[in-house]
Amino acid sequence: MADIIQLLPDHVANQIAAGEVVQRPASVVKELLENAIDAEATKVTLLIKDAGKTLIQVTDNGIGMSTTDARLSFERHATSKIKIAEDLFNLHTKGFRGEALASIAAIAHVELKTKKHETDIGTKICVEGSKVIEQEPSVVPSGTTIAVKNLFYNIPARRNFLKSNPVETRHIIDEFHRVALAHPQVSFTMSHNGASVFNLPESNLRQRIVNIFGNKTNEKLVPVEEETDILKIEGFVMKPDFAKKSRGEQFFFVNDRFIKSAYLNHAIVSAFEGLLKNGYHPGYFLFLNVDPKTIDINIHPTKTEIKFDDEHSMYAMLRSTVKHSLGQFSIAPVLDFNRESSLDTPYDYAKKRAVAPTIDVDRSFNPFKEDAKSKQSNISFPYKREKNTASWESLYVGLEDDISEINGNTNQQITFESEQITGKLFDEENTEVGQVTFQLQNKYIISPIKSGMMVIHQNLAHQRVLYEELLKNITLQQAISQQLLFPLQLHFSRPDMEVLKKVQEQLEHTGFVFETFEEDAVNVSGIPVSLIESQANQVLEQLITDIENEVPDAGFSQNDLLVKSMAKSMAIKSGTRLNKEEQEHLVNQLFLCKEPSVSPSNKPVIVTLDANDMDKKFM
Repeated sequence: MADIIQLLPDHVANQIAAGEVVQRPASVVKELLENAIDAEATKVTLLIKDAGKTLIQVTDNGIGMSTTDARLSFERHATSKIKIAEDLFNLHTKGFRGEALASIAAIAHVELKTKKHETDIGTKICVEGSKVIEQEPSVVPSGTTIAVKNLFYNIPARRNFLKSNPVETRHIIDEFHRVALAHPQVSFTMSHNGASVFNLPESNLRQRIVNIFGNKTNEKLVPVEEETDILKIEGFVMKPDFAKKSRGEQFFFVNDRFIKSAYLNHAIVSAFEGLLKNGYHPGYFLFLNVDPKTIDINIHPTKTEIKFDDEHSMYAMLRSTVKHSLGQFSIAPVLDFNRESSLDTPYDYAKKRAVAPTIDVDRSFNPFKEDAKSKQSNISFPYKREKNTASWESLYVGLEDDISEINGNTNQQITFESEQITGKLFDEENTEVGQVTFQLQNKYIISPIKSGMMVIHQNLAHQRVLYEELLKNITLQQAISQQLLFPLQLHFSRPDMEVLKKVQEQLEHTGFVFETFEEDAVNVSGIPVSLIESQANQVLEQLITDIENEVPDAGFSQNDLLVKSMAKSMAIKSGTRLNKEEQEHLVNQLFLCKEPSVSPSNKPVIVTLDANDMDKKFM
């Protein structure tokens, strides 16, 4: 029998490795930006076209590469970051595997231009599908420019599985945020389809956060800082008042490398215990500096997972440090919840010694003098209560005489015969849907029918009602809007503002009225009739999150996604008590819908319990 195991060609091996390293355009952006940081660049420019599907270009002013290094950079496991195995546990760079450029070049058209500062001539290399098409000397500026074109051109299935341009753009922005936050000393610029998205100058960490997420972010930050023998913690946490239902503003960095850790995230959440509403998540930007020998980064090609030698100690220190910062800056509540802040001792008087107050006594004062009495007796009250001139009994005087005169007989007595009640306590007629309802556990509405009873989920039922109403407003007629006496100013990050601008027209059809769009805020002067003013910010935040993710219903239109998100946010929540009129109104509105049996997310709204099935339970 012939041998069947064979060594795969390099270009096939590179495509297999690209399946893990390059999952979407954002993965390419991450690898190229980290290479620029490792090249000691102080200025990095990112250029994107069509959400990275057509072009991803990164330009830096780093140390550059020689001709030999430029050619070797496209080979598998070729790197300048490590030389021996022990270097894996003493890493001070972003990359170390030597797989990124080889994997990218296997599934795209790559053009590399690079030059070292001390040389006059640089190098230009073009690679397509792991094959070097062109290599020649070139006159280029110092540093490196890498352009990745036509990503996944030779893997159509992977290209077809990419999400829409807004979703992929959002993933690219997320990776850009992670690298830019970790290196505030480096200036970053990002452009998408010729439009400038970010222009971040060199700054400190706080200013970098404000430049990315908007000016309003500055007042939300609480500093966190602690240093021990095991680790050093610094950064910021967001005040509990600005917690969100999404986890968008949660950033952990270990040795300036972004990581994901559910264990450390739990430490932060436990530090905020008692300060957050149910379902809300705290925001944080925390940097942990530890000895590289105590961590293992080589867990996954994306390098976002990490293993610590002593996770329990890090958990305890992180939790206590965040809790201490919240208490130090008077974020966490003290024991006296009704403490009057005006009674607090000012800082200027904190170290002053107490001085006995001087007391002046008027020894000639006598409260029993005639002057005091006369003054009190002369007090006049402007309002006087008149005495009742007659009691209530006077209303019935002479009533018997009047009745006798009317009947013409003074001796006739009037008797009242009570009407006999012939009805029964329960009507035997068939009960129609919505005629009699009651609420169960403030979550379900029970409505009897001929064959038994219906159980209606009030939250899902209201979602269906709102969904069809909002969809009709967007597609057929504009909704009625309730104007606000005082316009609302809602603050969002710059990427979120771009999302809102894209769906502005659809939102206005649902009843929103926008006065102005600023750089990081929007002024709302009108909201839909079925929306409470206090819920406007929450509805828009949930809408932005759903549009950014767009995972469950990628094939549906943007209008459908928008309406589903708004209906879910505006619907009556489970646990809300409804009176009889509200219950019957909701049931009647539900059965006016085209699809009353399922919610917009295809969950059942109504469950029917047959009387025969219930009878069997008692046999």
